[in-house]
Parts: sequence; C-alpha cells; structure tokens
Amino acid sequence: MTANPWEKLFADADARVREPRRPFDVGAGLRRLAHDIGYVPPTPAPPASPNARRRLGAMARCAVTQAGAAAHVERLTALLGPDENEDSVTEFDGWTNGVDIDGVQVFACTLYLARHPESARFWWRFAAGAGHNGAAYCLYLDHLGLGEEREARFWKKQVTTTLFSSGPSPDPDPEEFLKALDSLTGYFVRNPTCRAITTGHLEADVERVVDRYTDGLVCRPDARIADHIHTLVGRP
Repeated sequence: MTANPWEKLFADADARVREPRRPFDVGAGLRRLAHDIGYVPPTPAPPASPNARRRLGAMARCAVTQAGAAAHVERLTALLGPDENEDSVTEFDGWTNGVDIDGVQVFACTLYLARHPESARFWWRFAAGAGHNGAAYCLYLDHLGLGEEREARFWKKQVTTTLFSSGPSPDPDPEEFLKALDSLTGYFVRNPTCRAITTGHLEADVERVVDRYTDGLVCRPDARIADHIHTLVGRP
C-alpha cells in the first residue's frame, strides 16, 4: 500500500520537530469540561450513622426503664427457670413456647446498653420475627447506624407491616407513622426523659456468659443476667 504524501512527510521529518504523544487523563478532562460549563457537584449528605446510634440508645433506655418493663422481665426470668448451679447456664428445651416477647425486647435493649450489639441484634430479630414492631424499629436504627441501607430499608418496612397487619387501622399512612416515630426518638435524644442507668454489673455478667461460648453471642441468657435486668429496671 502506497503511503500518501502527508504520511511520507511526517515519516521523513526529524524526530525533534515531532511532539511526543502525551497520555490523556479522562477524569481530569471531564472535570475541566464540568468546570467550564459551571457545573457544581452536589454536597454529599452528612452520614446518618451518629444520629441513628443516638436515637437507638435513647430507644433502648426508654424500653428498659418504661413502666411494666420489670414485669415483662420477671416473666422472662420465670421462663428461664431456677438456676441450681451458680455457674451453670439454664437449659432451653421448648423455652420458646409462650415466651414474653416484650421481655425479649427489654432483654435485647439491655444487651445493647451493655455494649453487646451483636447479641442485642440476635434478640431483636427474635422479637421482630414474632411481630414486635419496636424490635423491628431498633433493627432499622441499628443497620442505619452501621450504614447498611438495604437492611435498614427492610426493617423499616417491617415496622409498619407488623403494626398495620395486627389490627384494623383507619387510613394508615406508614410513612407518616415512621416520621412521627423518628421525631419521637429524636426528641428523646434532645430532651432525655428516661432516667440514666448504670450497666457496670450487668456488663461484667454478660462478659461471663460470653466467655463460655466461642461465637461471642449471648444466645442463652441465664438467671443471673435476668436478675441484673430486674435491678436495672428498678426492681429489687
């Protein structure tokens, strides 16, 4: 194939008059174009994690200190049975029959306050699976605080699913209900109405149980932990 005159001229030209090919930065080029046309990138929204964690903490404190929490924990303790050996863990053959789900929710919130979120998550899922919308809301805040948006959306939907499927409700608006719930927990953060609680002794007992299992989860609460919950919620 015969080269055209221009190709022959370039081929015969001295290398000093030929500009070397420079690499092209596509990203930088696009940014220059965007700047030239006046495009201003949107400001990223602040992460929701800190606010979600604070709201979850407020929700947990209110669940543990609410009126009647001690009675629910008392029923949960009775279900666990007497602890004949101080160092033994209660057996749970058929223990889920007739379980007090509100007691499970209080127990989960107590574990969260005792700095065991993984164990709290286990029990929240137990309660949410049984239709406890408060536990589903705790899971929504928990995953939102971790930045796990897909899981947060799932549990957010479960909050209203369990609520509005449990009985008749005139013209239910799930989004309005969730906004009201978010506003309420936000108010609890700004204006703490639940009394402060001390979890030092409970944390130590939770650690004792955790040390006995390789998975690190408090999946089998014993009577000693339940006794501490009694004290935590104001029952001697």
